[in-house]
Amino acid sequence: MQSIESNALEPTASELKKLSFGAKLIRLLPVYGLVILTVALLILFSVLLPDTFPTMLNIRAIVSDKAIIALLSLAAMIPMAAGRIDLTVGYGIVLWHILAISLQTMFGIPWPIAVVIVLCLGALVGLLNGLLVEVAKIDAFIATLGTGTVLYALALWHTGGRQIVGVLPDGFYSINGTFVFGLPITGYYVLAITVVMWLVLEYTPIGRYLYAIGANPRAAELNGIPTRKFVMGAFVSSGLLTALAGVILASKLRIGQASVGLEYLLPALVGAFLGSTTIKPGRVNVWGTIVGVAILAIGISGIQQIGGSFWVEPMFNGVTLLVAIGIAGYAQRRKGASKK
Repeated sequence: MQSIESNALEPTASELKKLSFGAKLIRLLPVYGLVILTVALLILFSVLLPDTFPTMLNIRAIVSDKAIIALLSLAAMIPMAAGRIDLTVGYGIVLWHILAISLQTMFGIPWPIAVVIVLCLGALVGLLNGLLVEVAKIDAFIATLGTGTVLYALALWHTGGRQIVGVLPDGFYSINGTFVFGLPITGYYVLAITVVMWLVLEYTPIGRYLYAIGANPRAAELNGIPTRKFVMGAFVSSGLLTALAGVILASKLRIGQASVGLEYLLPALVGAFLGSTTIKPGRVNVWGTIVGVAILAIGISGIQQIGGSFWVEPMFNGVTLLVAIGIAGYAQRRKGASKK
């Protein structure tokens, strides 16, 4: 049942006190290596492309393009904290962005109500995933793959293979199109959700319970943690956040089509897996996920500006995912070896 284990390898304060300055740097390098690499790439591309990369226009483009991936990565990492995986983050966004538009253009529903309906449906799908995994005892990978495929089929049926177009209210456009202090408002959405998730996962019993379940569900049960309730809650939260990303995508594209959305699945999972290799290696974490998305955004943007072809982005995402899974697996084996 455990698709992903959750074990942290970050050094403790007592451990660091015993080490010399050089030994501390060596011990902290694996923890913050991805952060250092992100900064290094940022400096490298700024030097190589001084006229295009370190510009406000490029920053706006990166934030606008990657905000949705960041939201989906955060959505994926919530079940990962509990040792599960949710593939509907990539399939669900296809249906949710279509519904956000079609509810307004085809059924005349006001945009605030349409947004609420989509968010509720996203949470409902998350609940269904939780029931399949915790009650029906289906592996999370298989269950969410099946649910996601059904959602994609519903999107195809609803659209009939055609685009959903129509005049939408300005209020709905402003969900994505507003700029605050020169940056897209979607970046502030990501920042706010990141801070909230960080506080919940790191400083509340909910977060400690989720990580305990991800590390050892049987031990969590023996300690009185209601694992079923928290895992189902993780899937509901993931579904809600995925629906929010769908609403933002609809506001950005202004049309709904079933061919858009699936390309977000791989980079979203890459960001979440990369997040488990930094800050708190061996355990998915919020700021690590944001760093993972950032290194994807910076790397792809820089390579494309240098002259990379259209296939560079999927190649970069795929290779990075394999590297991230390898590093995460190595970190977990080190954790097991240290326990022994």
